[in-house]
Amino acid sequence: MTLKPKSPSARKVMIVDDHPILRQGIAKLIDSEDDLVVCGEACDAAPALELAERERPDAAVVDISLKDSNGIDLVKELIARWPTMGILVFSMHDEPFYAERVFRAGAKGYVTKGEPCSQVVEGIRQVLKGEVFVSERLAAKMVDKYVGGRRDDDRRSIDRLSAREFQIFDLIGQGIQTREIAERLHLSVKTVDAHRENIKGKLKLRNATELLKT
Repeated sequence: MTLKPKSPSARKVMIVDDHPILRQGIAKLIDSEDDLVVCGEACDAAPALELAERERPDAAVVDISLKDSNGIDLVKELIARWPTMGILVFSMHDEPFYAERVFRAGAKGYVTKGEPCSQVVEGIRQVLKGEVFVSERLAAKMVDKYVGGRRDDDRRSIDRLSAREFQIFDLIGQGIQTREIAERLHLSVKTVDAHRENIKGKLKLRNATELLKT
């Protein structure tokens, strides 16, 4: 693909996602804008940090579920090293509690993958200005959750999960089996099983079937 020359003032954007085709699609979308340029892509946290160190992007588009790591932990590390970097999370998860975790980690924006592509570009521009951006579908859910009269009990105690429990909870939600979770996180199967039990207790679930449906 031949791209037209960019303005010297174009802002650099890094893409972190473990799906090559999706990364390419986002890159093409971003590079079609005069004021934005993709400075690199990564599939996981370690190469993303190396890329950020080398290129010093102004913004990053990050998925929560990466190849061998967790996007929320990556967001924390990026913000710790480069506090002014604007981070937009682009995720398949459209539940409000994922956005809560992301914003606590230091990201400024959250777009769900079911939204129009224009939301990604708009989100990048907003976080580059230091402003918060939430895609329309998720914003509606968050309004319903916090303004629609739901009680705090209805949040299913998700905030009680530790960072590791939340990471395992996310992987379970993707349908990944215990042994593979253990391999990905370099834990024993027994440790993962213990975390699963803790998650069920904190979310007040009776069995693994309910955990998968959460």
